[in-house]
Amino acid sequence: MRVILFVILLNLIVANLSINAQVQLTDTLFKTQEKRKKELQQRIKWMTAANITGYGAAMTGLYTAWYKQYPQSSFHTFNDWGEWKQMDKVGHVYSAYIESMGSMELWNWAGLDRKKRVWIGGLSGAAYQTVIEILDGFSAQWGWSWGDFSANIAGSSLLIAQELGWKEQRIELKLSYHNVRYSDPILNNRSTQLFGSTTSSRFLKDYNGQTYWASVSPAPFLKKGNWPAWLNIAVGYGASGMLGGFENISKDINGNIVFDRRELPRYRQWYIAPDLNWKKIKTNKKGVRLLFTLLNAFKLPAPTLEFSRGRFKMHPLYF
Repeated sequence: MRVILFVILLNLIVANLSINAQVQLTDTLFKTQEKRKKELQQRIKWMTAANITGYGAAMTGLYTAWYKQYPQSSFHTFNDWGEWKQMDKVGHVYSAYIESMGSMELWNWAGLDRKKRVWIGGLSGAAYQTVIEILDGFSAQWGWSWGDFSANIAGSSLLIAQELGWKEQRIELKLSYHNVRYSDPILNNRSTQLFGSTTSSRFLKDYNGQTYWASVSPAPFLKKGNWPAWLNIAVGYGASGMLGGFENISKDINGNIVFDRRELPRYRQWYIAPDLNWKKIKTNKKGVRLLFTLLNAFKLPAPTLEFSRGRFKMHPLYF
């Protein structure tokens, strides 16, 4: 009996010590959680302030540097659907998608609830681009484009739909660019007039050198397969021969033709190539993860099969 009582007493002592330890641990965890909660709340406040001030400053700078230099008018619409073989529309889809992705990742860092960061971050791209459309609407040389607006919505919707449906991005939009030069000096001069002389300017403006990609990750769709998570298949779209929005012709303010190369073919290009999903490469370093996230906005140079003008063409390395 004494042995039994001793065992019971010993168990009570151990249980009491365990409870005390658990209380202390719970108290420590509570304090840690409270500290973490306050830290995240502070991050959300900083993110909100940064979004308002940063985007406001960016739009003010854009208006001053660009729109203020051109004639203003009352708000009006402009049908530009036929321009640039719709490359500008695909560019709007890409821009809204990437901006939404960046915003969502930042709200994730701030600790915002998942659904909130998906919706707020996801709609950010369309919202940012829509402000630019409004500025276009008051510019005499452009106008509000329903095509651009629809493309912006499509870009944000692609991100939101995948996050809500799959909780990941299985289809990611990417961009690649190569500098286009012509053997004909007249074409080079026209290209410089339209797109600028610097690589950075041409990167932003020259649709002839841009290719937009839908990079698909097969691994999540192949439940029983051994497909590497980091290996994607990318389908690209581009266009070439464009030295004018609708056609390769330009007139001066008096209506006189100053450039006319309508004999040059304007054509679409389709591509398929392997790609790398940087986000699926495992690393514990935050800086490396950030670098991989940034790299994932661009298509990796790789052997590429092109289809255009009714023919296939193989590129040993295409970007």
